[in-house]
Amino acid sequence: MPIPLTGGLLTGQVRDAQGQPLAGATISVFDRSSRRVARVDSDSFGFFAAAVAPGEHRIRAEAGGYRSVTESAEVEWGKHADLGQVTLPPDVTQAPPTPGVYDIDPDHTSIRFVARHIAMSRVFGRFNEFRGQIQITEPFEDSHVDVVINAASVDTQIAQRDAHLRSADFLDVERFPQLRFSSTRFSRRGGNKWLIDGELTLHGLTSDVQLDTTFLGLQEWNGARAGAIARTELHREHFTLNWQQTLARGLPVIGSTIGITLDVQAILKT
Repeated sequence: MPIPLTGGLLTGQVRDAQGQPLAGATISVFDRSSRRVARVDSDSFGFFAAAVAPGEHRIRAEAGGYRSVTESAEVEWGKHADLGQVTLPPDVTQAPPTPGVYDIDPDHTSIRFVARHIAMSRVFGRFNEFRGQIQITEPFEDSHVDVVINAASVDTQIAQRDAHLRSADFLDVERFPQLRFSSTRFSRRGGNKWLIDGELTLHGLTSDVQLDTTFLGLQEWNGARAGAIARTELHREHFTLNWQQTLARGLPVIGSTIGITLDVQAILKT
């Protein structure tokens, strides 16, 4: 990278304790007054670069599932300062949860969705009734999750819209009263990031779904609890949810892509 005329260049590489490059680590650069002057992410090889003003800087590297590390460097005008390798140790508090069977706690779990309306605002909704179980095994990659959702519990806080979503135009809850998700594979992306592949049955059809999952750790509160956030996107056409109206300019009233977010707490069964 070219060195900027108004300052210097700061670079480095983030690795884990095994020496493997860490992609997607966040690097924050602070000046002597603790003001953040740069924020970058490491690339797929763990490298990062930031152009900063001359002076003494504090550099903090952090990534999910790892403990943050802080280094310091002096950046001179027109020169390149290389931190070399920055090693992040694992965060033991975010190691995979204890093996066992975890029941999803509906009082502290939410299943939410969002869709675009007339290519402008977003409409948010949720399902209020569901149950599920997570079986954690060793190795963790062989773990399994099953979730069953009551389709009629869809809730967007607008009664007329909810009635339409329950009708044959969309969920058709009379014929298909449940949505089901069953995992087929867990795979680790690094740190506390996981991909969960599975099959979603919706509107009488089954399609592959991948959940981009962040494990939030374990806590003790009325039992041992594991937390996670999972996100994915669905295309309505894959499940023949094809109802649509268009505006005069051809814009769809409802977008075809539905964003899904799951905030999950699960309690270890004793």
